[in-house]
Amino acid sequence: MKNRKWLFCFLVIFLLINSISYSENEGNVYVIPIKGEINKATYHFLKNAVDDALSKNPKAIIFEIDTYGGLINEAEKIKNLIMDIKVPTISFVNNKAESAGVLITISSQNVVMAKSSTIGSAETIPNNEKTMSLWLSFLRDAAEIRGRDPQIIQAMADRDIEIEGIIEGGKLLNLNSREAKVHGISDLISDDYGEILDYFNIKYSNIVEVEEGAEIKIAKFLSNPYISTILLTLGFIGMIIEIFTPGFGVGGTLSIIAFALFFGGNMLVGNSEWTSIILFVAGLILLIIEVMVPGFGLPGISGIILVSIGIVFSMASLSTAILSLSVALIITVIITIFLIKYGYKSPFLSKIILSTEQKNESGYTSANPREEYLGKEGISATELRPSGIIEIDGQRIDALSEGGYIEKNKKVKVVKVEGSKIFVRRL
Repeated sequence: MKNRKWLFCFLVIFLLINSISYSENEGNVYVIPIKGEINKATYHFLKNAVDDALSKNPKAIIFEIDTYGGLINEAEKIKNLIMDIKVPTISFVNNKAESAGVLITISSQNVVMAKSSTIGSAETIPNNEKTMSLWLSFLRDAAEIRGRDPQIIQAMADRDIEIEGIIEGGKLLNLNSREAKVHGISDLISDDYGEILDYFNIKYSNIVEVEEGAEIKIAKFLSNPYISTILLTLGFIGMIIEIFTPGFGVGGTLSIIAFALFFGGNMLVGNSEWTSIILFVAGLILLIIEVMVPGFGLPGISGIILVSIGIVFSMASLSTAILSLSVALIITVIITIFLIKYGYKSPFLSKIILSTEQKNESGYTSANPREEYLGKEGISATELRPSGIIEIDGQRIDALSEGGYIEKNKKVKVVKVEGSKIFVRRL
């Protein structure tokens, strides 16, 4: 009898422990953030967060939204992910839901907006007919499934839609929390999770807030188009400085770090593959070969093409890549002109940029004085692009063209001598 009592007590304790441990993950509501740019990293984070939450039998999932938008393909994947969830889902717009954020917001069963939040301005970039038609179909489909007004939702993306009393033609619709509630786009205005869950009659044990990992935050930051443009600019400027600098120095280090962050960030968010990095590195190698060989030919052209393709393939979209690359190149050209014109006069830059001045006053003496050739005329023995070989008085001499490309067997005149460098101009 005594043994039976002990056995009964043991079973009761065992069941209590199990019920306590089981209830730790039961009945919780999970809050998953959707913030910043919508890209591949956003989708991967949400997929993992949703899968983890669903494995713990949640009472509901709240998506806390604050975004200016992003890639429509990733937004459509997120829409499908949310719509496939079997437990109650709530989109909570705590600040703004613009562009791709509109589609994500209306994908949940319920929509709540904070008092000062807004939703709308969902026009696509690029805004061509094909892209717009696809995007409107995504919005219309989600609105119809969730019982929202498709016309109002589409007016957030299409300027041609006019709704009397709501939006004029030629403008994009953007609603504040009160307007969204009036027109049935949101169900509630609230800033409190407890109030939200009570409104939808969802009983729960705890509210668990999920956070993005440091890796995702860093990757999203580095892959942001604005940051990518800055990194590309720094990378190109570093390359230019390295060209003007003897040996390997500040420019090369800056360039490597900038490009490593650019490609690393885009790889982490899923924009880039190893293929784009291989193309980029191959292009750099060809450009290095071009620098070492006089003139400008196939290696240089091929290098520029491969570097450009590598950068374009590593970013989220073609339009974003072309814009970032173009801006970076324009800024690089401007800064390069500044460096060439004023860099040697700067006390700081003169320490890291190779000086071309070799004055006798500074103790420089030319190993092969060529002042005697100044003003003399000769023939271009090879093409000058801009470097090449000329012939004066039967002697073949290395020279640089001052006026651009000079063909072979053309009359030239020495117009300037700097140390061992001879500059010629076509007659």
